Amino acid sequence: MYPLRRNRRLRSSETLRSLVRETIISPNDFLVPLFVVEGKNIKDEIPSMPGYFRYSLDLISSEVKELWSLGLKSVLLFVKVPDNLKDNKGTEALNPNGLMQRAIKTIKDTVPDMLVMTDVALDPYSSYGHDGIVEDGLILNDETVEVLAEMSVSHAQAGANFVAPSDMMDGRILSIREALEDEGYMDTGIMSYSAKYASSFYGPFRDALDSAPGFGDKKTYQMDPANRDEAIRETEMDIDEGADIVMVKPGLCYLDIVREIRNSVEVPVAVYQVSGEYSMLKAAAEKGWLDHDGVMMEQITAIKRAGAHIIASYFAKDVVKLIS
Repeated sequence: MYPLRRNRRLRSSETLRSLVRETIISPNDFLVPLFVVEGKNIKDEIPSMPGYFRYSLDLISSEVKELWSLGLKSVLLFVKVPDNLKDNKGTEALNPNGLMQRAIKTIKDTVPDMLVMTDVALDPYSSYGHDGIVEDGLILNDETVEVLAEMSVSHAQAGANFVAPSDMMDGRILSIREALEDEGYMDTGIMSYSAKYASSFYGPFRDALDSAPGFGDKKTYQMDPANRDEAIRETEMDIDEGADIVMVKPGLCYLDIVREIRNSVEVPVAVYQVSGEYSMLKAAAEKGWLDHDGVMMEQITAIKRAGAHIIASYFAKDVVKLIS
């Protein structure tokens, strides 16, 4: 007796497969990371991230115009700070005419409707390469939070729509929310890196910003990759403190965490597909070991299928060009 139900009927053609597809990828899914540097006419490829670049402000305008034309409407800004401006307190982070502040204004002047999110952490500004103020080899929590709150207000003053604290200091979401409210920036959102793991996948990103820790590691403030329940606690605390969007970082090794959080909270969930995930595929594809586009789409689909509302990915342009 042949089966009355044949599941293969719904797989018989691409037209039919697309009709019944459960997970659809679109440009609206993506948050595009952008790296900004001082100087002019700079489009500098990052050696450990083939096909990805650092841009000077005069060239960032053309890049965001291209993104907008592709339907990519949200960016996440990071800055590479010159060494002579780095110190232990992140002083340059509060400069109203600093690189981040000028980058926000440049993008908003170029494409006013572009959603601009900004990285909030001390590591790009730190002479130690850590996400917080260092004293006697320790990362100070509360003193760092005070600076992060001031930095967030500075970004809001420059025109940022969202600030994105990536530091993993305790209590920083509440302090940032209160600082923004006190200064009248009630509509400035917070996307919290709520479940950010102490991952080995961040290496190329640290090359891009020259922000590797000068001593030790970040395991006293970023999460242990072995922990699952802790991610839920961290995320729920951030929401209680005022986070509008929560994030899991990295992506592929933490899809179980993405689904747990998606099932547990009622705010949008973002996932950061990090530099190591990007570079591994680029390297394997260059060797001819993997089909670049096929694996890229499978990874992005897996992240969204796991529960991500928003995907921060260096593949964003590649994906959108492919699906269009």
